[in-house]
Amino acid sequence: MDSFISWIGGKKALKNKIVKEFPDKGTYRRYVEVFGGAGWVLFSSEKHAEIEVYNDINGKLVNLFRCVKYHAEEVQKELELTLVSREQFYDVKAQMEVQGLTDIQRAARFFILIKESFGSDLHSFGLKARDINKAKRYLLLVAERLRFVVIENQDFRKILNNNDRPDTLFYLDPPYYKAEDYYSVKFTEDDHVELKGMLNNIKGKFILSYNDCDFIRQLYKGNNIIEVSRNNNLVSAKGGARYPELIIKNFT
Repeated sequence: MDSFISWIGGKKALKNKIVKEFPDKGTYRRYVEVFGGAGWVLFSSEKHAEIEVYNDINGKLVNLFRCVKYHAEEVQKELELTLVSREQFYDVKAQMEVQGLTDIQRAARFFILIKESFGSDLHSFGLKARDINKAKRYLLLVAERLRFVVIENQDFRKILNNNDRPDTLFYLDPPYYKAEDYYSVKFTEDDHVELKGMLNNIKGKFILSYNDCDFIRQLYKGNNIIEVSRNNNLVSAKGGARYPELIIKNFT
């Protein structure tokens, strides 16, 4: 199935290539998405492992996932009067900062911001036809998929430490190098280096997606690096431009 949202750096276009690089099912018992985002890789399978963990540092995003998991029908009710409307979009954007909203009210408003913003940037209204009713109905299917998924809101360091086992598979999709400003949570060059240091010492397996650049190639030199590409959404499709990316693994 597909994710119910889009997100900055989402892996809709690469999910099949990433999953193709996973180790054989049954060789890992725990599957952990460290930088969950929209969860495109998570949703690509009915179940990746006996234990599944979705994590993201963005609290508003995690609140949306939790509310859809536990209260999908209530989120749907909160969205009943949703329109694809510039005025409503900016009203909702302002309401996100109001004190006193319930988690469900906040989740519904965040869902609207994602669905109606340009490129899911959460800030500018995207003038595009959208079937909001279809998106609302889909939430029940999402809730069923998330039924046994553990949803966390932790720093990547804690998630790695808390879940590292010999039978763990970590999938990591960190902010891309030199593209960190597009993300809502700060991620520095030191964070990239620290992440690599932690991955050097884990007991489990990892698979990592990154932009293709010299810094990342040097940082992960010695690991299994696979070159892939996708359409560059920032360039006209007629130009046929491709965006190079890397899938990096600590196993063959």
